[in-house]
Amino acid sequence: MPKQKVSKEKSIRRTKNFVQLVICLAVIGTGAYYIKDINDRSGKVGQAPAISDGDAEVTTVSVPTEAYDPNKVIYEPLAVKTTDKFRGNLILVNEDHQYFGGGEDLVSILEKNDEKGIDYFTSVDYTYTILANVYEPMVKMISDFYSIYSNDTLTIYGSYRTTEFQQQLYDEDLANTGDDKSTRVAKPGFSEHESGYAFDFSETVSNDYDGTGDFAWINENCYKYGFVLRYTKDKESITKIQPEPWHFRFVGIPHSYYMTKNNLCLEEYIDLLRKYPYDGQHLEITDEDKKSYEVYFVASDDGAEENNIPVPAGKEYDISGNNVDGFIVTVYNDGRPELMKAQTAPAKTTTASAEETSSENSEGETSGEADENANQ
Repeated sequence: MPKQKVSKEKSIRRTKNFVQLVICLAVIGTGAYYIKDINDRSGKVGQAPAISDGDAEVTTVSVPTEAYDPNKVIYEPLAVKTTDKFRGNLILVNEDHQYFGGGEDLVSILEKNDEKGIDYFTSVDYTYTILANVYEPMVKMISDFYSIYSNDTLTIYGSYRTTEFQQQLYDEDLANTGDDKSTRVAKPGFSEHESGYAFDFSETVSNDYDGTGDFAWINENCYKYGFVLRYTKDKESITKIQPEPWHFRFVGIPHSYYMTKNNLCLEEYIDLLRKYPYDGQHLEITDEDKKSYEVYFVASDDGAEENNIPVPAGKEYDISGNNVDGFIVTVYNDGRPELMKAQTAPAKTTTASAEETSSENSEGETSGEADENANQ
């Protein structure tokens, strides 16, 4: 082979090797760069720069410091018809506050006595009725009285009355006295008897009841059964009714206890309860059996069809209107008393008209009640 040709081949081979070397060095250099970059990226992250107050809005979360109390009472709103303020055990019915009734849950006293086999007290006749939830505590009181004195002369001489019958009694009293206004008989529409919460005692020997002798026990102990002696001499200037030792009104426990022990008539008690609103201090009552109660007042919003009444979750309670301006909630901390277990809260609202009620109960009492015990 010619010498010139060999030199040319060597020159080409050297050039080729040099190019390959350059390419390898470039690849190695590139790989080394990326490895270094990866190592740099995997290093520790630096601390973020501090943010001044003006750079971002800071939200502060309050942590309650009050310890959780598992015994704390939780109150929940209960929707009650505004018109229910005219119903319930604590409604005030007097010459200034009319009874807006209708659809009362009435029972015949003698029919109930027959069912129970009771013969130690009676009423004038089978047309004499009373609210169903008043009958039971009334019978319990009379039964306890009878077990002590064996006296079976008691009779119910006044109970539920229609407005028409109340008008008859009122007119007869004015005719007898010649006065323009009666202090013995409430004007029609303003008598407790029209509510079914009140009744009058008499007795079959003298046809009179003055709360003395054996009967003094009833007048002194009626509060234990949910009743109060409604019209007394020392409260006449407030009630505007002459003393009536025979007239009993059901208000329920513990109200009868508190009213009796503090010598309050119903007018005074209703005024007192306004001082114990739901969002303030509640009235706390402990009775003779060491049972605890809580009572508070909720003013009614008369511009609304319903009122939301706060009631305690997990506890028994009653709601009663006061027939004036609001609702009274009674909480039974130790459970509802036996005599009160038939009651419900809030009171049922009826759609019965006054005309229907008058028609259904037109025979509620006879005119014979217009004698000496014809009263409030």
